[in-house]
Amino acid sequence: MAFPYMEAVVGFMILMYVFETYLDLRQHAAHKLPNLPKTLEGVISQEKFEKSRAYSIDKSNFHFIHEFVTIVMDSAILLFGVLPWFWNKSGEILESNGLNAENEIYHTLAFLGGVMIWSQITDLPFSLYSTFVIEERHGFNKQTFWLFIRDMIKGMFLGVIIGPPIVAAIILIVQKGGPYLAIYLWGFMFVLSIVMMTIYPVLIAPLFNKFTPLPEGELRSKIETLASSLEFPLKKLFVVDGSTRSSHSNAYMYGFFKNKRIVLYDTLIQQCKNVEEVVAVIAHELGHWKLNHTMYSFIAVQVLTLLQFGGYTLVKNSKDLFLSFGFDTQPVLIGLILFQHTIIPIQHLVSFGLNLVSRAFEFQADAFAKKLGYAKPLRDGLVKLQEENLSAMNTDPWYSAYHYSHPPLVERLAAIDEADKKAD
Repeated sequence: MAFPYMEAVVGFMILMYVFETYLDLRQHAAHKLPNLPKTLEGVISQEKFEKSRAYSIDKSNFHFIHEFVTIVMDSAILLFGVLPWFWNKSGEILESNGLNAENEIYHTLAFLGGVMIWSQITDLPFSLYSTFVIEERHGFNKQTFWLFIRDMIKGMFLGVIIGPPIVAAIILIVQKGGPYLAIYLWGFMFVLSIVMMTIYPVLIAPLFNKFTPLPEGELRSKIETLASSLEFPLKKLFVVDGSTRSSHSNAYMYGFFKNKRIVLYDTLIQQCKNVEEVVAVIAHELGHWKLNHTMYSFIAVQVLTLLQFGGYTLVKNSKDLFLSFGFDTQPVLIGLILFQHTIIPIQHLVSFGLNLVSRAFEFQADAFAKKLGYAKPLRDGLVKLQEENLSAMNTDPWYSAYHYSHPPLVERLAAIDEADKKAD
C-alpha cells in the first residue's frame, strides 16, 4: 500500500497550525499585560507603551484571521486536488492558444502564471487591510493607494522578466542532471544568489526606492571613521527614502569583498536624533561583519540548500508521491513543490535552529559595539527604535524562542547591563 503523503502533509500542516496558534495566544495575552517589564520601567514612556500595546493587539487580531484563512485555503487546495486541476487546466489553455502543452517549460510557465495571479488576488485584501487600515491607524503607512498598486505591478513585471529563464534552467538541469543533479542544482542556485545579490541593490531596489549619498557632516564622518578603524572596505554610504512608504526604520549592508556599502533609512536618522545612536546601530551591524556572521549564515544556507536538493533527487521519480497528490505525470516543478511539502517538519526544525543561532549572533554584535565604546548610545538607540516602531514591549518566552530571530529588547538591554556590571 502506497504511503499517504498528501494526508500526512495536511495533517502536519494542521498540527503546526494548532501549535503555532497556541503560541500566538500566549503572545496575545502578553500584549494585553497592563504594565511594562521592570527592565523598561522609566525607560519607555507610558504613552509609547499604550500605543505599542494597541498596535501589537491590532496586528495580533489580524494575524489570527489571516492564519486561519491561510490554513483553510492551503488544506483545501491539497485535499480537493486543486494543484493537479490547475496543472491540467494550464495545459488546456496552452493548447487552445496553439502552443504545445507537452513542452514542460511552456506548461510550467503557464501554471506559474496562473498561480501568480491567484496569489495576488487572494493576498491583496490582506495586504490592503494591513497597509491602509492597521499601519495607517497607528501612523506608519506613508504610501498612497496608487503607489501601493504601482509597487505591486512592478513586482509582477519583475517576476515575469526574471522568473521564466530561472524556471527553464531548473527544468533543463533536472532533466539532464543525471547522478550529479543535486550538485548541479546547488551550483546553479549558488551562482543565481550571487548574481541577484549583485544586481538587486543596483538595478532592482532603485525601481522602488530612491538612494542618495549620505550628505557630508558629522554622521557621515563618524561612520566612515568607524568603518576605517575596523578595516571595513566601505565604498558607498546611502540614505534610502523609506519614509515614502512607512515610518518604520532600518539599516543594512551589502556588497562583496572590497566593495561594501551601507544603507540607512531616512526614518532611522529622523528617529535617532543623537548621531551617536545611529553610529552605535552601525557599529552593531559592522560587528556582524567583523565576527563573520554574514559568512557563517551564507555557508549555512548553501549547505542546507545542497542537502535539500540531495533529498529531492531521492524522491523526484517517486510515482507514489505524485499520485498521492493527484498527479498522473511527474513534472519537474510539481516534484519540487511536493518535495517542499513533505519536508515541512524538517524545515520547522531547521528554522528554529537558525533562529537560535541568529539570536546568539545579535548578542555578540551588541557586545562588539559595546567593546567599541558604544554601550550607552546603543542602549539608547535600541530603546528609541523600539519606541518609534511601537515594537512589542512584553513578549512571551515560548513565542519569542520559537519565532524571533532577534532577542527581545528586555533581553538585549539585560545583556548590555550585565556586561557593564562585570566590567565594574
